[in-house]
Amino acid sequence: MARIRLGMVGGGNDAFIGGVHRIASRIDDRFELVAGALSSTPEKAQASGEALGLPRIYDDFKAMAIREARLKEGIEAVSIVTPNHVHFAAAREFLKRGIHVICDKPLTSTLADAKKLLKAAEASDALFVLTHNYTGYPMVRQAREMVASGQIGTIRVVQVEYPQDWLTQEETFKQAEWRTDPARSGAGGSTGDIGTHAHNLACFVTGLEVASLAADLDAFVPGRQVDDNGHVMLRFKGGAKGMLWCSQVAPGNENALRIRVYGDKGGLEWAQEDPNYLWHTPFGEPKRKITRNGAGAGEAAARMSRIPPGHPEGYLEGFANIYSEAADAIEAHRTGTPLSGDVIYPTIQDGLRGVEFIDACVRSSKRNAAWVDL
Repeated sequence: MARIRLGMVGGGNDAFIGGVHRIASRIDDRFELVAGALSSTPEKAQASGEALGLPRIYDDFKAMAIREARLKEGIEAVSIVTPNHVHFAAAREFLKRGIHVICDKPLTSTLADAKKLLKAAEASDALFVLTHNYTGYPMVRQAREMVASGQIGTIRVVQVEYPQDWLTQEETFKQAEWRTDPARSGAGGSTGDIGTHAHNLACFVTGLEVASLAADLDAFVPGRQVDDNGHVMLRFKGGAKGMLWCSQVAPGNENALRIRVYGDKGGLEWAQEDPNYLWHTPFGEPKRKITRNGAGAGEAAARMSRIPPGHPEGYLEGFANIYSEAADAIEAHRTGTPLSGDVIYPTIQDGLRGVEFIDACVRSSKRNAAWVDL
C-alpha cells in the first residue's frame, strides 16, 4: 500500500512531543509527512515547516484543513500534537472534512468539549485515534491477553502509579508553562498529564471501567493553579477495587509508570522503565519473568515486537505501534475491507473516559475526597 499522506498540527521546532510523533510515524514506513501548521504563530509555523522540508506549510490549522480537503493528493490523516486546549477545535475541523485524526492525549481540556468532539467524530466518516502510547508496549499487550484469557482469574485489586519529579519546583520553560496553566491544560494538572495514562493503562490491561472514585488532589508548589499530586481510590464496575497515584513532585522518579493487577488465581506486574519484562505470579507458585519475544510471550505481544529479546524496545516503539495500528485501520478504510480483530488502538471513547476521569477527580477533591460517579 502507498504511504499514508500525513499532516501535523503543532509540534514545531521546540516541541518535544511533535518530534516523537514524527519519529513514530516513520519507524514502520507507513506514513509520509507532507503538510503542517506547526505553531500558533505564522513565523514559527513557517520556520518549523521549512526546517522539516514540508511541501505545504500553513499558518493555521483551519486553513490547512480547508485546502488539504480540496487537494487531489491532500492529507489523509492529521496528527494533533498541540497543548490540550487546541485539540477540540483542530480535531473538529479535520473530522468534518473526512480527514482521519490521530490526537495526543488527553482528548480535550474540558468535559464539555470532549462530549462535543465525540458527536463530531460519530458524525464523520473519518477515524479517530488517541495516542495513549503505553497501550502499544508488547508486554502491556501480553498482560491484557493474560487477563482476558483468565490466567489471573477474577480481578480483585488494581494498583497503578505514575510518579515524576520534573515539576518539584516552580518552572517557567515552555513544557512546564502550559501544563500548569488551567486555561491550556484544563482543570487537571498531574491528573490530566500523567494520571490519564495511569487510568487508561489500568482499564486497558484489565478490561474494566471505573464506576466511581474518591480523589485527594494537591498543588504543593506555592502558587500553582493545577494539581501536581493526586491520590485516587477507584471502584471498578464488577466489584474490583483500585488505587491510583500520579505525581510530578516526587524526587527520584522520572517516568515511573507501574501497574499491578491481582486476581484470585494470581498477579501481574509491569513497569514502564523496565518495559521488556512482565512478572506473573500464579497463586501458590514462584514468581515468573516473561520476556518480550521470549518463552511464554504470546501472539498479542509478538505483533508489537520488532527485534529479538534482550534488545530493548520502549517509548518510541510503543508510539510507533499505535501509528501502525492506525495505519492498518486507515488502509482498511481506504479499501473498504474488514479490519482485523487483532488491531487495537485507543479510540475517542477512551478519550472521553479519560476526560471524565479528570473531571471526576477534580469534583471529588473539591468535596474533600468524596466518592463521585463517572
